[in-house]
Amino acid sequence: MPDDWLAANRANWDGRVPVHVASEFYDVDGFVAGGEPLRDFELAEVGDVKGKSLLHLQCHFGQDTLSWARHGATVTGLDFSRPAVEAATGLAGRIGADTARFVVSDVYDAVSALDGRRFDIVYTGLGALCWLPDLTRWARTAAALVAPGGFLYLAEFHPFADVLAEDGRTVEYDYFHNEATVWDDPSTYTDGELAPTAPAVTVEWQHGLGEVVSALVAAGLRIEFLHEHDFTVFARFPVLEHHGVFRFPEGRPRVPLMYSLRASKPA
Repeated sequence: MPDDWLAANRANWDGRVPVHVASEFYDVDGFVAGGEPLRDFELAEVGDVKGKSLLHLQCHFGQDTLSWARHGATVTGLDFSRPAVEAATGLAGRIGADTARFVVSDVYDAVSALDGRRFDIVYTGLGALCWLPDLTRWARTAAALVAPGGFLYLAEFHPFADVLAEDGRTVEYDYFHNEATVWDDPSTYTDGELAPTAPAVTVEWQHGLGEVVSALVAAGLRIEFLHEHDFTVFARFPVLEHHGVFRFPEGRPRVPLMYSLRASKPA
């Protein structure tokens, strides 16, 4: 594992913040006007959050976090990028989410950064786990942040999709690959590229579904459900068709592209 993985990833995400805030992909003005970035299945599976405390780990610049606030939760967002937290705080001000709180911290240090506070709901959204080398430590941290009787909710891209070739038609990569992958790429997933001065190097890890579930169970959480979804939220492969979400064409074998789970802590 590269010794500088955390510094490299933080610097890269610091550089992504202004690009993402200005992007059509995130459509900040549309969000301020009332747009809903949370997916329908997330809203249904998390359920009513009114009056509940919710912590969003790896929250980026806070759109999903603040959406939960709009649905009635008292929210805290945590991210290791200070520019992201500053942007999230500014966005909270724009929509009048006066009780929303954002904290700068690496996810592994979240318990101390939040002074041992516990939450009714700990939420982790799409594209978060690939930035973490140690899921056992992540699960222990997340479990420590869940209040008794509360739950962790995770929505993620399914690791099976990572074995498919870029055309989405054949199996090309190793599902059980567990070494760090280092990328040197100035592009980002929104409609733009990083500034020339922004660091382009990132370090990522692939985590199988069994690894995720086993880590959470070992941390003392009880899996309530694990749902695998045959759709995704972006054009991961050129063969996918867009009908509100992205799916393989009708008539061809389906594979899981996303998953979601809910894991509770005994009261």
